[in-house]
Amino acid sequence: MAVPFWILIGNINEPGVRNVIAALALIGALTDWLDGYVARKRNEVTELGIIIDPLADKIAIGAIIIRLYMVGEIPEYYFFLIIGRDVLIFIGGVIVSKMIGKVLPSNVLGKITVSMIGVVILLIVLEMSRNSYLFQFFYYGSIVLIIVSFFAYAYRAVEYIKKENK
Repeated sequence: MAVPFWILIGNINEPGVRNVIAALALIGALTDWLDGYVARKRNEVTELGIIIDPLADKIAIGAIIIRLYMVGEIPEYYFFLIIGRDVLIFIGGVIVSKMIGKVLPSNVLGKITVSMIGVVILLIVLEMSRNSYLFQFFYYGSIVLIIVSFFAYAYRAVEYIKKENK
C-alpha cells in the first residue's frame, strides 16, 4: 500500500485523488485490523507476524507521512515526531530482541497511537479544517500519544531486559 499512497499523494490536488487516498486508507486499516483479529481468534499468531505486521504499518505510515511532508500537508515538527519515534522504536526493538532472544509484541498504547495518527492523516487528506475541534483533538492527542507511547515502549523494553537478566 505504501507505493500507491506515495504516487497518489504526489497528485493529491488533482480532482478526486483525496477521496481515493481516503478510501484506500480505510480499506488498508480495515484489512490490517481484520488480519490481526482473525490471527488472534484462530490462535495463529506467529513470531513472524509479530515482526512483519507492525513493520508493514511503520513502512506504510512512514511513506505517507514523508510524502505528506514533501507536499506541504504536515508541519516539520509533526513529521519528525512520527518518523523519529518509529525509527527509535525500530532500533530499540532490534537491540532488545538481540538481548532477550525474542521480539517485543506491540502493545495497546502503540496501536492506539498509530490509530490516532491514522485519523489525523485521514482528516488532513479529507481537508478538514485544522481549526475544528475534531481535528485539534486528534492532532494534539496524537502528539501526546507519540511521546507517551515512546517512553512506555522504552520502559517496557528495560523491564523485559531486567527480567531476562535475572
